[in-house]
Amino acid sequence: MTTQLDVLAAVRAGRTRTLPALLAPLDRAQRRDLLATLKELRGELRADGWARWEERDRISPALLVAGAACQTGAAAAASWIGGRDMRRWRRLPHDALVEALADRDAKWLGDLAHRLAARPSTVRDDYPLIGELVRRAGCPVPTTDGCVEGWATAVRDSRGSLTHALRRDPHLTAFVPRLFDTPEPVTPLAWACEPDDPHQWPTALATLAAEGLLDRAALLDGCTARLLRGGTALVLKPYRAVLRALQPTVEEERERTADWIAIAADAPSAVAGHAQQVVARLAAAGHVTPGLLAEMSAAVLFRPERQLVRAQLVLLGKTLARDRSAAPELLPVLGEAFGHADTDIQERALKLAAAHLGGDDHALRAELADRAHLLSPVHRARAVEVFGADAAPDEDTGPYQELLPPPPLPVPFAPAPETITETVELVAAVVNSRTETVEEFERALDGLVRHAHRNRAALAESLRPALADRYWLDPERRHLYTDELSGLEHVAAAVLDARPAGPPRPALVSWRSDCHHTDAAVARHARLAEAAQRIATRPLPFLLATPTLSTGTLDPHVLVARLTAYARLGETPAPADFAQALLRVRRDVSALPEAAALGTPEGDRLADWLGEGGRPAAVTRHTAPAEYHRYGGAPDRHVLDTGERATVVAEFPEQFRALGRRRTVSGRCWDGGAPETLIALLPEDRETLAAWSLPAVTSCALDDERRGTDVLPGLAAAGGPAGPALHLAVATGLGARHAEDRLRAVDSLLTLAGRGELDTARLGADLTELLDLGTVKPSRLADALRTTAATGAHGTTWAVLAGLLPALLTGSAEPRGTGELLETAAECVEQCGAASPCPAGLDDTAARPGRSRLVTQAARLRDALHRNQEADPPGGA
Repeated sequence: MTTQLDVLAAVRAGRTRTLPALLAPLDRAQRRDLLATLKELRGELRADGWARWEERDRISPALLVAGAACQTGAAAAASWIGGRDMRRWRRLPHDALVEALADRDAKWLGDLAHRLAARPSTVRDDYPLIGELVRRAGCPVPTTDGCVEGWATAVRDSRGSLTHALRRDPHLTAFVPRLFDTPEPVTPLAWACEPDDPHQWPTALATLAAEGLLDRAALLDGCTARLLRGGTALVLKPYRAVLRALQPTVEEERERTADWIAIAADAPSAVAGHAQQVVARLAAAGHVTPGLLAEMSAAVLFRPERQLVRAQLVLLGKTLARDRSAAPELLPVLGEAFGHADTDIQERALKLAAAHLGGDDHALRAELADRAHLLSPVHRARAVEVFGADAAPDEDTGPYQELLPPPPLPVPFAPAPETITETVELVAAVVNSRTETVEEFERALDGLVRHAHRNRAALAESLRPALADRYWLDPERRHLYTDELSGLEHVAAAVLDARPAGPPRPALVSWRSDCHHTDAAVARHARLAEAAQRIATRPLPFLLATPTLSTGTLDPHVLVARLTAYARLGETPAPADFAQALLRVRRDVSALPEAAALGTPEGDRLADWLGEGGRPAAVTRHTAPAEYHRYGGAPDRHVLDTGERATVVAEFPEQFRALGRRRTVSGRCWDGGAPETLIALLPEDRETLAAWSLPAVTSCALDDERRGTDVLPGLAAAGGPAGPALHLAVATGLGARHAEDRLRAVDSLLTLAGRGELDTARLGADLTELLDLGTVKPSRLADALRTTAATGAHGTTWAVLAGLLPALLTGSAEPRGTGELLETAAECVEQCGAASPCPAGLDDTAARPGRSRLVTQAARLRDALHRNQEADPPGGA
């Protein structure tokens, strides 16, 4: 006779297949007692982690079957079966589970099936079990999102063709409609959705619809409904493929006219283009009323995609040619195209209006004239001819005013925490946060130092429970770690007299010898280690280097006041803290006499630093091959070399001297920290920071890297000269591959312009070099400068483009995107009224034959410059 010990022995041996027969004779009480033992075994395996991984891998399937069979309720069984700790890499033992649960009634089995289907993390793998439970229970199959995924996977993995597998599946009609309802495409459908492949889903579904096994109308409605919900082109691809495989008839398309119009208005370009073609076919057959076409046109003409807008104008033109009576409803929507960014589209819309306006269409003419102010100046004369004098824009006699976004202003730091409670709360928040700010870190550090000086015992008493979960406070775990603590924990451990065992060995952040992050980490850690050491020996009254602004800058008058307080207390500044203070202090010569008047060595050093001693190092550039040039023909890159800061190298503590040495950073560092932390180290030397950061920014332009431009907005808002290094970094960022990286470079450009620090000639020259090297692509640059101009900075954008265009227009070949740059330039000149001479090569480009975008926009820019020169002749008032 089977005993509980027999079952337990089989579980420990991993004999899963023998368990159903061993479990069958056990009654409810025996199973309940056995379950308690099984739970203990599961807990032991879970607690041991990887220590017994082979044993756990062997036992888990058997443990899962035995435990499920011993559960009384379906909810508990579902929870046990769904436990991830017993699954590992193996598939669920479906057959053994079903056999072990065979004695349960149909209602219980159905309940278990639906509970397993409601577990998103495991339902896909459990679908074979769920399907078998449903079959035995005779209940409706659950159709949760995960169950649909599991069903589609099971059907795909079955033997034979997909069409055959679907044809014989008992749940076909329950699951197929759900394919169009899931938030994301079901994976098997997304991976096998070529409409012309007979072995993939679109053809299989269309075949079954033709056989009458699936409702064809429901499939069409599912496709259109999913396209209406929106998403990226990749997300919508499977539903478009099913729609194509179904090959809707004209009548089926006509029944869904409203859907096609809505899809054309809002869907991604490729999907909207398909819907537009359907509507065009229906319109040609007379199935679309002018009112519906006008509704569609108002939305499509507002879209930025030129191809869609042009196609819509063609559709309107064909409709008007067939039915002149539709003009009152269709012509007014042309006003949407008058404001399009592409002047060629504006011209097409204007010609269409001129061709179909009748002599007595006074109301239509007046309505379109009211929208004519949206047209580019190049078309306004023609607009007056077509619509009359009302189409002439109101004359703006005032001077052009550049609309620059206000630059971000540094925020003053809050005062140091006054109480121990406030300090402890701030320290705990910083230690447990992954996204600390410079202000939070510096105030917490200063608070620890201040209150350790005032009453270390009271500070430690409050701090210990707030950091009770840190490993270095656990005597049994502390010996496992020999690295010195990093960040604020290093100082907190000194307050609590609890440090990891072993010799001091800070964990630095890079394996590269030329990585600035390594040197920055060494300097930052030196200040923390110094503060910790002083807490254990002679605590400092407060820190000198705590910034006064959110950028990390320290006001020189505040530093003088702090040094005065140190002298009054008889304290000597800590070397690393004072070194960091000098690197952060704003070089304001008005504070120099106050510093010299202190009469202390530190006062003299501060006075010298505010004069010539603190002058940032010069930055020079050269061009060098990329680090991996020999592997794949990567283009050459600009490299910036920082010069030596003699004062830092000669007088600063050893851990800070690398920050002042000559450096060439030729490749990106892959292990840096937050940009704000790096900027706060040298907030008044953004030229050096820009030189260090250039490789990462360049990787965003040449490689498929992201976030390398994160540092640029902070650099633009920091202090110190905005010289060639910063301009080159911003110029490189404007050509980043990804739009979000380009946007950060645009923000930086606008910040520099708003602060009056942008040298547009320098930026234009840098962009010319970068385009010549191939670092920056014209199409990406055009997008960035178009965004810049859209903020209202038309004059600034034109000033940059004016120095850039000659190199593009006089070269042997115009790179792709030159037409877009000319378009942005023309828009800026029209808006700001610049009367500059025509860039070299512009007249020749504008005189070329043809109507390409390059030629059209060159002529537009040339004409705009000529108009402005005539309106503001040299020597005129």
